[in-house]
Amino acid sequence: MTDASIDAVLIQIDSTGQAILGLVLALIMFGVALDLRLSDFIAVLRKPLAPLTGLVAQTLLLPALTWAMAMVIQPQPSVALGMIIVGACPGGNLSNLITHMGRGNTALSVCMTGLSSVVAIIATPLNILLWASLNPATAALLRQVDIEAGPFLAQTVLILGLPMALGMALAHWAPRLAARLRRPFQIMSFLFLILFILATTASNGRYLLTFLSDIMPLVVLHNAAALLLGWLAAKAIRMNAADSRAVTIEIGMQNSGLGLALILNQFDALGGAALIAAGWGIWHIVSGWTLATLWKRGDARRRREQSA
Repeated sequence: MTDASIDAVLIQIDSTGQAILGLVLALIMFGVALDLRLSDFIAVLRKPLAPLTGLVAQTLLLPALTWAMAMVIQPQPSVALGMIIVGACPGGNLSNLITHMGRGNTALSVCMTGLSSVVAIIATPLNILLWASLNPATAALLRQVDIEAGPFLAQTVLILGLPMALGMALAHWAPRLAARLRRPFQIMSFLFLILFILATTASNGRYLLTFLSDIMPLVVLHNAAALLLGWLAAKAIRMNAADSRAVTIEIGMQNSGLGLALILNQFDALGGAALIAAGWGIWHIVSGWTLATLWKRGDARRRREQSA
């Protein structure tokens, strides 16, 4: 498929749609913040090595690795940009569930998700601008969609930072209300991703085979590299098994819903980039669930061997 044709895979969005997408993006971050507690960050101060190692891997190493992969593989510019945007996103809330399923350190996972989400207010737009500008193909694309550093940073920080602050304030001052709202907001974020995938599939059904043959292999490779990076980061400081699982899953499960909303709202719903984010949203659930299942089976096998 040519660059032009794959970038035709998009949902046409008018000014009203852009405003709605901005609101959806703000609601996603508000929902993330409802899960954050000051105690999560106090835990970082008490035992900082594991969560800070995960934060460095997610915020610094994964975007750099994504840029290197895009430079080597050289996909079309919009696809490379989508990889960079997803790689710059913080961990998603599903990582906490998958970590729990895989008998990893769930508290560490929650702590890393909260930490990376707060840091993402600044780190996500900076990483997108930095690494996209260092790839000649995506740098040209930034100019094509008219992304200027100053306004982009200011708007993204506002969209991410304000709802994050409001969500954390609500969780602190009205924890019962926050607990009631948490689940609906998580469901809304997930439905937003699923609805986009369904809408795109319905309106661009002729591109389905290309999505499966051209986009998904890149998503699988990118996700595998992220999971490996998390595992290597954990092993580098000799984490125990539970902590290693948490860090591995956290680095491998990005908040692709946030990435997709950014693409739709800030990058003219560029087809290749949007398909990467949508594909990641599907695949990281599959890969995370598979890892958790393998870990659980391995634990059960070892218990049987010890009791024999």
